[in-house]
Amino acid sequence: MLKISNLHAQVDDKEILKGINLEVKPGEVHAIMGPNGSGKSTLAEVIAGKEEFEVTQGSVELDGENLEEVAPEERAHKGIFLSFQYPVEIPGVSVTNFMKTAINESRKAKGLEDMPANEMLKLIRDKSEMLEIDRKFLSRSLNEGFSGGEKKRNEIFQLAMLEPKVAILDETDSGLDIDALRIVANGVNKLKSKDNAVIVITHYQRLLDYIVPDFVHVLHDGKIVKSGGKELAMELEEKGYDWLKQEAAI
Repeated sequence: MLKISNLHAQVDDKEILKGINLEVKPGEVHAIMGPNGSGKSTLAEVIAGKEEFEVTQGSVELDGENLEEVAPEERAHKGIFLSFQYPVEIPGVSVTNFMKTAINESRKAKGLEDMPANEMLKLIRDKSEMLEIDRKFLSRSLNEGFSGGEKKRNEIFQLAMLEPKVAILDETDSGLDIDALRIVANGVNKLKSKDNAVIVITHYQRLLDYIVPDFVHVLHDGKIVKSGGKELAMELEEKGYDWLKQEAAI
């Protein structure tokens, strides 16, 4: 589904990604861990097509298509979803209206007409009930006055509505208490299927108690220095990242 080959990327002539290789297949959950500055968020943003990063070598492919010349919005239409560490506020635009616009823009990109209003309302109702979201929440302005947990839950609602092929959750556990973390993780787990894939970017093992990964990859200095199963995250929790830095230096 998603294939990353020898990916190098830089910003302002500073190389950040230094040869990433990663393949994500349908139905899989991959966790990407690593210390601050290792390139985790940069990798997410390069996959999504953020234009401030220059890919100098390698490729990102979705279903066999090289995304090099594909704009960020087109990548989204093709099925790449990126949640943000710090979602922006959009005063005056309700959660519901934002989602209606996003879904219809995606349909337009695929040559489809707008979703009929009754189908849209049913979809919104079904997804909000599945994620245990109060209807009043949907009428609020997007992220305005939202708590950290509410912002993250809203992103999981967007994920549920858009049904992407690859969902990239960039430090979605940042700033969440245990209850909010559990709610967000339960939403992600409900949305997993054999036809989509999830990439979870996190510093900490605790999120992986709730969203159990098939694979864990550790980034250090722009490279994946170690891959393994869930037990690797447990080892990182116990030992920290220093032992991996030492291995990478050998």
